[in-house]
Amino acid sequence: MKQLRFRTRLFLILSLFALAPALAVTIAWAVFVSQAAPIVAGTAAWERLATTGSEALGAVDSLAMTDAQRQALRAHERELEQSVTQSRRLGFVARRAAPAIVIGALALVLVLGVVASRVAGHLSRQLSRPLNELVGWAHLIERGDALPREGSQRGAPEFRELRERMRSMSVALAEGRARVVEAERLHAFREAARRVAHELKNPLTPIRFAVARLKRDASPDLADAIEVLDVETSRIQGLSRAFAQFGRLPEGTPSDVDFGELVRYAAMSSIPTHLQAEVFVEDDLPMVRGHYDALQRAVTNILLNAVDACGQSGRVTVGATRTSVQGTVGVEVSVQDTGCGIPADRLARIWDPYVTSKPAGTGLGLAIVHQTILAHHGYVSARSEPQTGTVIRFAVPASGVESSKAEG
Repeated sequence: MKQLRFRTRLFLILSLFALAPALAVTIAWAVFVSQAAPIVAGTAAWERLATTGSEALGAVDSLAMTDAQRQALRAHERELEQSVTQSRRLGFVARRAAPAIVIGALALVLVLGVVASRVAGHLSRQLSRPLNELVGWAHLIERGDALPREGSQRGAPEFRELRERMRSMSVALAEGRARVVEAERLHAFREAARRVAHELKNPLTPIRFAVARLKRDASPDLADAIEVLDVETSRIQGLSRAFAQFGRLPEGTPSDVDFGELVRYAAMSSIPTHLQAEVFVEDDLPMVRGHYDALQRAVTNILLNAVDACGQSGRVTVGATRTSVQGTVGVEVSVQDTGCGIPADRLARIWDPYVTSKPAGTGLGLAIVHQTILAHHGYVSARSEPQTGTVIRFAVPASGVESSKAEG
């Protein structure tokens, strides 16, 4: 048997709650009136009283009485007749009023039923429509689809709050799914990078030794060929190191990192003298619990990208300020350059491994930055306009990472 819709069930329940008690009370009242009216009128009793009273008055009337007594007897006889007449009238009205009262009660129940159905329909709509909407939202959340931007405003204020909570839950679930997908994707990239680094390192070490021996012992006419081998094997060795760095999370025991000192040193060692450099470090920055080498490498990679973007002229501005990360105190580092900028179609993919526009680039610099910041439970963002410049920001909480997380 097909189950009734929630709205129909709710309508029937509300209607029954309103009509059933009213109908029961009306029927009981109609039965009571029809049975009690003749009793209240007392027609039969008054008829018996009239009969016995007439007999008594007839007997008394034959006795010798004074004029005053006879007048009192006549007054009593008139009162008795009037009472009997009133009783007969009341009985007549009671016999004919009972059906009218029942019909009026039924009409009242009918009116009450119409009103109750209207009220029940309104209440069922006010409850069923928001609930049906929220059930639909639950199916969208289950499938991972986005919720409608503008939801219905029907229902009590509690439904409005429930909609907002479901929106927040949907956003949190979407972010969680995205983090899981990103983590799986990065894990796959790291695994591939580890294998590539391993496969490059094994034959590369003896090749480098062989090139070094050739440089010492080969004849001068082979010097150019040996130099090519030396340069290219050095490049492959650098590529192997980059793959190895990307293939592992920051390792070792975390320590307290002074971001002011880190930023100043990275700017001094990475920005050449032909570019303008501005470094701003806010006073009393909190110490960050993390891996110094990994964080220093992340800042350096961002600075080297800014230097490459500026070319032979331009300005690189580096800042470190206090900020809030996930409700706790942290440090934000920003690097801004006045270089060539990044096209909009490439900006969203700059954190992906192996994405680069440099002829000799590996596409791992910013990917390592992204991985390092995520490992420290922070976030990273980029904003750029072609021919104007790029701003890259990342923030990490002061709590940073724990040893168990870093080693896992």
